[in-house]
Amino acid sequence: MTSLAVTTYGHRSPAARWLTRREVWVGLLFVLSVVAVGIARPSFLAYSNAYDLLTDIAPVVILAAAQTLVIVTGEIDISVGSLLGLSAAVMGLLCYGGHPVMPVLPAVCIAIGVGLAVGVLNGLLVTIGRVPSIIVTLGMLTMLRGITLLMMNGTNIEGRPHSLEVLATGSALGLPITIWIAALFTLLCCGGVYFTPLGRRIYAVGSNPKAAPLAGISITRIKLFVFALSGFAAGVAAVLQVPRNSLVQSNVGIGMELLVVTCVVVGGTSISGGKGTIVGSLVAVLLLGLVPMVLTYIGAPAEWRMAIQGAFILLAVLADHVVRGHKTGEAE
Repeated sequence: MTSLAVTTYGHRSPAARWLTRREVWVGLLFVLSVVAVGIARPSFLAYSNAYDLLTDIAPVVILAAAQTLVIVTGEIDISVGSLLGLSAAVMGLLCYGGHPVMPVLPAVCIAIGVGLAVGVLNGLLVTIGRVPSIIVTLGMLTMLRGITLLMMNGTNIEGRPHSLEVLATGSALGLPITIWIAALFTLLCCGGVYFTPLGRRIYAVGSNPKAAPLAGISITRIKLFVFALSGFAAGVAAVLQVPRNSLVQSNVGIGMELLVVTCVVVGGTSISGGKGTIVGSLVAVLLLGLVPMVLTYIGAPAEWRMAIQGAFILLAVLADHVVRGHKTGEAE
């Protein structure tokens, strides 16, 4: 009798705890969507579709992994789409065309360095300048897009180097090279979060920013780190995203920030910070990456994609609110 009471009122069973994790439900929705569309249209289950899906989501995977850590600290970075576009323009101007300024590898390093530098600047404005991150990154979103348009002078950059073409279209062990790079980046992020003191400090800052300094945690350093990581991720994502086309377009990265934040929130990361997992964000990336493919197969207008993304955000935030309210009621 006592055991039953403890199970009911004290601790939830492992199965019950597992079912309260949002990433589990997002994963189930992904599987059910694949199965349902596959039954209706068997050609949907072709290997080529899976390959295309993985290729499409590789840059988003990298951005979402970094964005998860930013939001866990209670901040947000909505400049990643514009920063991806700026890094892409830098890379294109340096190594595209028949007479590039420099070889591909240095150009790629500089493009990633630009992303890292802007990420550090964002972090400094938020931590040292004490400006809300939504304001800092919103201003940076607009400014970086303007700089990109000025650099490209309203035209596309043509002449993709062969080595970048191989990166964009090549595969290894049956998977796109881009997804291997995204997987490596994600594994490093997960390793840093789950197996080092740094990860515990990131969650501590988001969970209780007042108590964190009392435990010897520097909020400034932690937030500066996650913004720098987000900028670095934007640079890496640009290297994976841009070579997929034969030219660099001036609109690359537009809307990417909305997709990334949607994936992170839908994957279970609380927008108020302190809660969330990179794995949950990645499952949501798979689900939202599947949406345009499903719309194509069922013959629905492509414009539905934005509406579906918005609906996912509202449902995720509502679910988070309900769960928090339920836990508060239990505590009382």
